[in-house]
Amino acid sequence: MKHDRGSFSGKIGFVLSAAGASVGLGNIWRFPYLCAKYGGGIFLLVYILLAVTFGYTMIVAETAIGRNTKKSPVGAFHALSGSKAMGIGGWINAIIPILIVPYYSVIGGWVCKYLFEYIVKDAETIAADDFFVNFITNGAASEFWFIFFSVLVLAVIFMGVRNGIERVSRMMMPVLVVLAVIICVYSVTRPGALVGVKYLFVPNFENFSIMTVVTAMGQMFYSLSIAMGILITFGSYVKKEVSIEESTKQVEIFDTAIAILASLMIIPAVFAFSGGDQSALKAGPSLMFITMPKIFANMGVGRLIGILFFALVLLAAVTSAIALTESAVSTFADEFKWSRKKGTVIMAVIMVILGSLSSLGNGPLSNITIIGMPFLDFFDFLTNSVMMPIAALATCILITKYMGIDGLQAEVEQDGHPFRRKGIFSFMIKFLCPLFVIIILVSAIANVFGLISM
Repeated sequence: MKHDRGSFSGKIGFVLSAAGASVGLGNIWRFPYLCAKYGGGIFLLVYILLAVTFGYTMIVAETAIGRNTKKSPVGAFHALSGSKAMGIGGWINAIIPILIVPYYSVIGGWVCKYLFEYIVKDAETIAADDFFVNFITNGAASEFWFIFFSVLVLAVIFMGVRNGIERVSRMMMPVLVVLAVIICVYSVTRPGALVGVKYLFVPNFENFSIMTVVTAMGQMFYSLSIAMGILITFGSYVKKEVSIEESTKQVEIFDTAIAILASLMIIPAVFAFSGGDQSALKAGPSLMFITMPKIFANMGVGRLIGILFFALVLLAAVTSAIALTESAVSTFADEFKWSRKKGTVIMAVIMVILGSLSSLGNGPLSNITIIGMPFLDFFDFLTNSVMMPIAALATCILITKYMGIDGLQAEVEQDGHPFRRKGIFSFMIKFLCPLFVIIILVSAIANVFGLISM
């Protein structure tokens, strides 16, 4: 039976869907706290430089692989290489989203919970010191909201590429931008907020360290959805008349702009409502769920801002989770010839099983750890710090050894489209990208086992 692949209606559908994949929790909460911790403006400068070199290279490579083969990661790697060893690289790309989306959906459930609470309760109640901890340690409550978020995502996947993913992305991404701008304007106009704006945009080279570069590189994977199989899958839905380079540039701009907007929402607000205490910025993952609610509670319209903020975060979380799940369902369809319905059902089962481990890992299963980590932290480390660098390295090898720079150039330049940054692409894919991903992999593993401090 011939599998009928879906497709995007055109360039806008692909760009908004790819941007939706990229713009997620990594932009809204991970980027701001890493930016604050590793030097503010200098981190932002390093990240932007990496986005237009490293990020650009990997997005073009993965999209071109997908469009050239019209397959999801496993089939694409096999089609281009004919090598069983390289096929492993395809499977790593394919398995990453299957492992990420369950724990990602747990965090998405937390976002749903907070949005609901801001709708029905006052901001002061949600800002209480023990509110977040009480919620995530309550197994039943955490599990309910995890399942709620998962159902939202699976419903869109079930509808397909054009009717589901593209339609939702076309609707959500513009709304996300509008909400982000509204909250940014409010945040940066608070008394004392301009100090935070300066910290974000003015590079201070005294804050620079090698970990600024390593952390920014790690954030690239999370933020741009690189090495997750997503862009190969989405590339397989892209029509020949769409310019890969132009689309990549727009995804880069959209993704980086949202990361900056998120930082503008959060960093100036922390400066304004904490009296300039930067320690609040380094709260890490709890920044969104503990620090920001305290800031909202100090605002005269904290409940309204809380609703807008978590609505924004929910939109970002849903679009990314859709992309992760679609990549997995596409692999099932290509490799096992399953229908979209069957693939979605199987993915739902996987999400419930693995997601429940992460959901209950802070409560009933809190006494069970893997290499000293709760389930959620372990799955995050395994995918983002180990598997994704390996997947990216495999992609670099696939392009340089099998598809060839000339073969990729021919794919990018179809229908007379330009490949203006070919020189940068060629140098990055051959030399710097492999070096970068090896540095990320070694640094992350060394950090976990206490050999270095990040």
